[in-house]
Amino acid sequence: MHSEVPVKTILAGVLQIAYLEHGPTDGPVAVLLHGFPYDVHAYDAVAEQLAQAGCRCITPYLRGYGPTRFIDATTPRSGEQAALGADLLALLDALKIPRAVLAGYDWGGRAACVVAALRPERVIGLVSGDPGYNIQDIAAANTPASPETERRLWYQYYLHGDRGHAGLTANRDAFCRLLWQQWSPSWSFSEATYQASAESFANPDFVEVVVHSYRHRFGLVEGDPRYRKIEQALAQRPPISVPSVLLSGADDGVSSRRSDSAAVRGFSGPVRRQVLAGVGHNVPQEAPAAFAEAVLSLLPG
Repeated sequence: MHSEVPVKTILAGVLQIAYLEHGPTDGPVAVLLHGFPYDVHAYDAVAEQLAQAGCRCITPYLRGYGPTRFIDATTPRSGEQAALGADLLALLDALKIPRAVLAGYDWGGRAACVVAALRPERVIGLVSGDPGYNIQDIAAANTPASPETERRLWYQYYLHGDRGHAGLTANRDAFCRLLWQQWSPSWSFSEATYQASAESFANPDFVEVVVHSYRHRFGLVEGDPRYRKIEQALAQRPPISVPSVLLSGADDGVSSRRSDSAAVRGFSGPVRRQVLAGVGHNVPQEAPAAFAEAVLSLLPG
């Protein structure tokens, strides 16, 4: 590990979740959730800034990443949105955290949105990257988008077949590096920066969880039955009522361009959006000060 902060682990739901913890143990809690294909190092600078401001920061490795492991070998290696939300809620319960600011982007933003929508009493506020309301509409997933949007999603369609599964297995480093480059075209990340996160992709469940995620969201495979009720609730497109800040990278190479009015759709509570110039998809690592400021703006007082 490249962080000086020791990795902790805790049993939570179906996982032994590995996580980093920064800041005072009695401070207001912010849970910082990474996306695909990234890891906890996306939040190194954010967590440091929040800790200095008195926050307790919990940054978990998602299922299929880094040292996080499934407890039971027979548990389906699901990457569905309900599983990510259930993992987050299990982590809050295991750490005995009654309420927290949930902040994430990509897969991590989806986990945060799932909990914010279904369990708002556990959420002080939400910071979400594009697309803002990051809950999948699986029933409408096979409705064609614009050709430009479809082009951006090439990697998802690639992973629908055996060729993509084999390609990710054989070339996970080059595959993920290419996505970093395409999704953040104005971010000149170093080799050391990439390798710090790429270590997490060696997780033995990485390929299966990733492939399942990109197949399930298109209705191509079944989910884990234990999450069926959560998926049914998400299919109703529940609104997010907690105070929310949406952070969009102006140079994001994967998320579709959208207006402010479209970006805040799905939110019934206080919500504001900020578009960050010169920033791509990996918002916390590319613009840590703006991300930390968004988290702090949701804390009382």
